[in-house]
Amino acid sequence: MRISLVSETWSPDINGVAHTLGQLAGELRRRDHVLQLIRPRPVAAGAPRADAMEAELQVAGIPMPGYPEVRFGLPATRAILRLWRQQRPDVVYLATQGPLGWSAQRVARRLSIPVVGGWHTNFDHYCRDYGLPWLAPLVTRRLRAFHNRCATTLVPTRQQAGDLAARGFENLRVMGRGIDGERFSPTHRDPELRRRWGSDDHRPVALHVGRLAPEKNLPLLRETFLAMLDARPDLTLVVVGDGPGRPALQRALPDAHFTGFIDQQALVRHYASADLFVFPSVSETWGNVVPEAMASGLSVVAFRQAAGAELIDDDINGVSLPMGDEAGFREAAARLCRQPARYARLGRAARSRALQNDWSSVTDDFLGALIHARETLHEATSPCRV
Repeated sequence: MRISLVSETWSPDINGVAHTLGQLAGELRRRDHVLQLIRPRPVAAGAPRADAMEAELQVAGIPMPGYPEVRFGLPATRAILRLWRQQRPDVVYLATQGPLGWSAQRVARRLSIPVVGGWHTNFDHYCRDYGLPWLAPLVTRRLRAFHNRCATTLVPTRQQAGDLAARGFENLRVMGRGIDGERFSPTHRDPELRRRWGSDDHRPVALHVGRLAPEKNLPLLRETFLAMLDARPDLTLVVVGDGPGRPALQRALPDAHFTGFIDQQALVRHYASADLFVFPSVSETWGNVVPEAMASGLSVVAFRQAAGAELIDDDINGVSLPMGDEAGFREAAARLCRQPARYARLGRAARSRALQNDWSSVTDDFLGALIHARETLHEATSPCRV
């Protein structure tokens, strides 16, 4: 099957969309599917083209507000039409809903090519996080119009599917996310790294990984880390990631270790070398860092949302708090860091649960949605036979 992937972001971008698409693309190539990629031109001059694509169309783009390293692709109707007339895909997957995605959707409808959409980012939620709550209803209407023109929209959790269905989104299917259990594993624990952090086997390390931006609920991260330090003064704090919220967080937590963005090899060692993972975000569609931490053997403190709702059973394989219970979140994290036997037990169970989600089964779900879209369009366009 020839599959055209349309996305505003791709590796080496560091975000959940790029990560998920990279994993799916690798699985699809191993199964001998032919891939095309349509994306904005990378910011870095001379950036390499994507690996093993039959065709790659790069279009003009503009920086995404709040995410200058990610670009909105501008409409490219003529270029897409030319490509698809020469190399017609069997199905199109629209990973993002910017101007490029709308453009690709129009061309696909014109050529009667089935389209599957992906819900990877809660853009309507971001309106509130960036001080534009009045814009959220308009964004929701536009997103609903976009996705209801797709044969199917893939969402990562049952919770998200229910929420979107209640807001008028149609043809929803759940497709979770996988985890590489060999890459993210406790076997990568690095005693030397812990020593550099000023820790040892008896002093716990609390970790946070993610973009340091308003939508990540950084005030609660700061308050939770401070509460944990009050409860356990010898606790080591490590923050992996970067973004506009880093300076303020660094001033509030002067003794924490801030690494900025790090490469994949270093990231797996940071996960495996910690003991607890604190994730207060409530804006995720999935949150890849949660299963990454769980697979690395960490006890995760998170809200009952996105991957936290799908993967964590409270006090069985992590700590799960009801949405909005910020006081409970702080108290649960502070209590957990004083209970080494408990967070070790939860971490072992967390890895077992995370490993149930592998990329092969996720790719099966993805292909099932693409095949269903093809068959549905074929049935709708086939002439009646009597």
